[in-house]
Amino acid sequence: MLRQFGSVVLLIGAGDLAYGAGIVAVRVWPAEDYTRVTIESDQALAASHQLITGPERMVVDIDGLELSPQLRELVGKVRADDPFIAGIRVGQYQPRVVRLVIDLKQSTAPQQFALAPVAAYQHRLVFDLYPTQPVDPLLALIRDKEQSEREAAQSVQDALGEFIGRVGAPPPVAEAPPPGTLPPAPAVVPPPVVAAAPMPPPATPPALGPRAETQSKIDRLVVVALDPGHGGEDPGAIGPSGLREKDVVLAIALQLRERINAVPGMRAFMTRDADFFVPLHERVNKARRVQADLFVSIHADAFITPKARGASVFALSQGGASSTAARWMANRENAADVVGGVNVRSADAQVLRTMLDMSTHAQIKDSLRVGGEVLGELDRVGRLHKPRVEQAGFAVLKAPDIPSILVETAFISNPEEEAKLRSTAYQRELVRALSVGIQRYFAKNPPLARQRQL
Repeated sequence: MLRQFGSVVLLIGAGDLAYGAGIVAVRVWPAEDYTRVTIESDQALAASHQLITGPERMVVDIDGLELSPQLRELVGKVRADDPFIAGIRVGQYQPRVVRLVIDLKQSTAPQQFALAPVAAYQHRLVFDLYPTQPVDPLLALIRDKEQSEREAAQSVQDALGEFIGRVGAPPPVAEAPPPGTLPPAPAVVPPPVVAAAPMPPPATPPALGPRAETQSKIDRLVVVALDPGHGGEDPGAIGPSGLREKDVVLAIALQLRERINAVPGMRAFMTRDADFFVPLHERVNKARRVQADLFVSIHADAFITPKARGASVFALSQGGASSTAARWMANRENAADVVGGVNVRSADAQVLRTMLDMSTHAQIKDSLRVGGEVLGELDRVGRLHKPRVEQAGFAVLKAPDIPSILVETAFISNPEEEAKLRSTAYQRELVRALSVGIQRYFAKNPPLARQRQL
């Protein structure tokens, strides 16, 4: 824009006309674990928040800001199925102070932090809304399994009742034949179904108390933690045609969950089942909270050249990486926290980072075993990047007591393999290979009973 003052002409850009920081984008990431609200701007923002009850709501005041159309978009970003946020109201509270009122569906423990520019993002102001009373994930997994079993049993019972009803129903009455025609041959009526004498009920074992009964169910259940990489603020690698790693690995993990849940005595637990970000240490922590017997992190590889191709399986290395490429990939995956956004001031995060250094030789040995089984099945699907299980210092593989592997399903940076990853047929083959490899491992290495006090 040109503006003249006497003989002086000034060229003023759109950014110079803005008052305070300019809003680049606003995003809301709902999930059962927590909901994240992100405000991205061209300058760092200063904000404060407070919780108010009756009804539950969080009031956020952002300094140095004027109300803009971009900020008003927050109102329409809230989804009806958001577990934490009922709605957001935005207004100009004071000159240069914008107020957000976040109406809550439940009591929350919010975390507020700022992120410096990184990758494609500028300054980000983040609010993470966590539940004040999180559920026990292992007990939730047991209840979900029991509900599925009840629904399956009810379906079988309904089908059996319908069949018995058809068998026991009287035969239809035949219509009289027209005059001058021969009557049809008499229908062969099957003999009536005679109900067998009821069998005496089997001897019931001594009743278990609620604590012992739940512990027994937990001991019998094989839990596989599935970890779709990236998510939310972190898209992961992006293919030549725009396919995002976070989307394709989530689709594969959801299909793998269904296949594992169909195996008697096995249950899949997902570190994320929707599009939201989970820090690396929290992925490990989630698997440990459900006392997982196996941890499988699913990714879609990328490299600096589009020619790289083939699936890979990685285990942890206590020393150096098994190849230069393995070290490069581990460094790229370990940078997910920087892009996705972690509250580094959280004390829990510091404690968990210390825990990540406690990996053991036995864990790595078991990880190489399961990795070998999975790699053998992936070899039936397509080309392998390396014919052996590689090792590197992936942060998500550092649970000290859980065999852990990271599967790179294909190179999303390769145009041909990106097209395969987009294909439902190829995804189905990957899921079959992963499922068979996992089952082969447990057939040879049955897990030990869990030691858990409920």
